[in-house]
Amino acid sequence: MDIAIVCIYFLGLIFIGSRSFRIVKGLDSFFVADRKAPFLFVVGSLFASIIGGSSTIGMAGLGYKNGLAGSWWLLVGAIGLFFLGFFLAEKVRGYSLYTLPEILEVQYGPEAKFFASGLIVVAWTGIIAGQIVAAGKILEVILKAPPSVLMLVTAFVFILYTLLGGQHSVVRTDTIQSLIIIIAILASIPLCLGKVGGISVMREALGGDYFSFPVSQHFTWKSLATYLFLVGSTYLVGPDIYSRLFCSKDKTTARTATITVALGLIPFAFIITLIGMSARVLFPQISPEASFPTMINHIFPIGLNGLIIAALLSAMMSSADTCLLTTSTILSVDIIKPMLKSNVGEKTVLLLSRIFIVVIGLFSLIIALRLKGVISSLLLGYTVYTSGLVFPILLGFYRHRLKLTRRGAIAAMVAGGGVALIGKF
Repeated sequence: MDIAIVCIYFLGLIFIGSRSFRIVKGLDSFFVADRKAPFLFVVGSLFASIIGGSSTIGMAGLGYKNGLAGSWWLLVGAIGLFFLGFFLAEKVRGYSLYTLPEILEVQYGPEAKFFASGLIVVAWTGIIAGQIVAAGKILEVILKAPPSVLMLVTAFVFILYTLLGGQHSVVRTDTIQSLIIIIAILASIPLCLGKVGGISVMREALGGDYFSFPVSQHFTWKSLATYLFLVGSTYLVGPDIYSRLFCSKDKTTARTATITVALGLIPFAFIITLIGMSARVLFPQISPEASFPTMINHIFPIGLNGLIIAALLSAMMSSADTCLLTTSTILSVDIIKPMLKSNVGEKTVLLLSRIFIVVIGLFSLIIALRLKGVISSLLLGYTVYTSGLVFPILLGFYRHRLKLTRRGAIAAMVAGGGVALIGKF
């Protein structure tokens, strides 16, 4: 029954992609859903994009390893998203562009856009790989097949429906996936706590340090500062999140949707962490990132088991499809199109974008098969992106007041991103 639920879920996503294929009439349709996404779609797509592999498999693993302080992985995102909604969302929507690097072109010129685009493509390929790894770990619970095969299946599905319908596919599938994620996670926590025997029993089994917050012996102030810089800032200035703002029907929708999602992330940060902590009590010998899949396999009844698996797959794939479409758009619009000497029509750009969806998806799959760790894959992407782009973009909104120069911004991008990439490898 669980396998049937997952198969139906995959077929449903492909069906939505095929239906959305008929809606796509041009670049605005494919890249930004005609800039007509209502509040519900923007909230649903933002939430589903954020609650991905890092916020389910990865963060449950952090709860397993670090205790309640592991919730900071998502809490720093909520902080970054709140500041984005409060201070910048309306400005971003007001640009009415396709990609974040185009904002840099407005701020600093075409050279800045080119360098930023290259960094984002490298960084976000690692983030897509993290979602593929997480999805493979989830499918392994029920299919008992080699993880590499399961990663291949997952990658095929989200590449296909993103290829077909573009942003129309993504905002629709993400909204449905958000609903599944919310129901499944809220259903999971009482089952986990009931099996453990409650919070008091968990505290006795794990010790007080596992409930220490905001920091603990396992998670120091230095760790929190690292999360705020590397992870939180990507919510304040993230190409996937900005793509949602570009889709919004107006500035008010962009602002209110962003703040709504930021506040909604807070309870889910603690719930997912508690699921990982429950796994630590019940299964102390497993690897941290196996905590959520192990709980699914041993705690949840058949039927609900399949729903939880579908929800977690939703989390991974909704993040992967957004990052994949964002990266292919940047590669085609901001890098390749300016390099072509002749005027390029909409059909050519659309074809290039679809080709790059396949290429980037396959390259991300190769990275996933090599790294095989959710958090390690994501930190590769976040480190390169944050080091090279966050401050130039943020300060660029106030460039005239700060008297920033084009050369200084480009130097910051190249030095920051390049050093981070070399350091990671």
